[in-house]
Amino acid sequence: MFIPGIKKSFPALLAASLIFFAAGCRKDTDQTEPVTPATGIILSFSNVADTVPLTLNSATYNYVNANGDSFNVTTYKYYISNVSFTDANNNTWSEPESYHLVNAADPNSLNVSISGIPAGNYTSIHFMIGVDSTRNVSGAQTGALDPANDMFWTWNTGYIMAKFEGKSPSSTAAAHSLTFHIGGYGGANATQQWVTSSFGSQTANVTTSVIPVVHISSNMLEWFRSPSVIDFSTTNSVASPGNNALTIAHNYADMFTVTGITN
Repeated sequence: MFIPGIKKSFPALLAASLIFFAAGCRKDTDQTEPVTPATGIILSFSNVADTVPLTLNSATYNYVNANGDSFNVTTYKYYISNVSFTDANNNTWSEPESYHLVNAADPNSLNVSISGIPAGNYTSIHFMIGVDSTRNVSGAQTGALDPANDMFWTWNTGYIMAKFEGKSPSSTAAAHSLTFHIGGYGGANATQQWVTSSFGSQTANVTTSVIPVVHISSNMLEWFRSPSVIDFSTTNSVASPGNNALTIAHNYADMFTVTGITN
C-alpha cells in the first residue's frame, strides 16, 4: 500500500543518516593518542689537555706528556656506552641500545642526547669507555657501531674502544707518528673501562619542561701519565689487543670529569 510522503522522505532520511555516520567515523579517525612529554639529559663533552681545549692538526708540537715528550694530535675518538643515571632516591635508569661515538673532529658528536629518562633529580652517571663484549661479536652493526666509522678491526679483534693519533719528534716510528688504537674485548685483553661520576652538590633535574645538560671533560693527557708514564721513544704505536693496550686503557680510565650541570 502506498503511503503518501514515505517515498519522498526516505532518501532524505538515508542521506541524513549517512552524513551522521560519516561524521561519527571522522571523529574517531581524527582522535589522537595523548603524547607523553619528552624527558632526557644531554651529555656535553669537551676535549681538553688539562685546562686547555684540545686542538687538532696543529702545525706545531703544542702538547707535552708526563715524560717530557712534545706532540700534537690529529685524531681523538672514543666510545661511550651502557650509560645509566642514579637519582636522589638511589633508583637507577639505564639507556637501552646505549652506544655513542664521540669524535673531536665532529662537533655534532660532542652533544649526546639521552631520551626517555623518567622525571627525577639525578645525582650520578655511570658508563663504559668502549663497547661491551656482546656487541663485539654481534655481526654487522649500524649507527655509532657501523664499521664505516673507522673504529672496527675484525670480528676476531672487535671494536677500537678509543683512538688517538698524532706526531712527536720523540717517536721512532715512520714520520714520527703516534698511533694508539685501543681495543680488546674479552678475557685478559679486555680494555673496556667503567666510569662512575658523582654530580657532587649538583643534581640533573629531569622534568617534562627541562632537559639538563651534564658537562663532561675528557682530558687527553691522562692517556700517557698515570698510573704508567708513557715514553714516546719506546711506546708510539699500539694497534692490537695486549698488554700495551691495557696499559693505555688503565691510564685513560680517569680522563673524564663532570665539570657542571645546566638545568
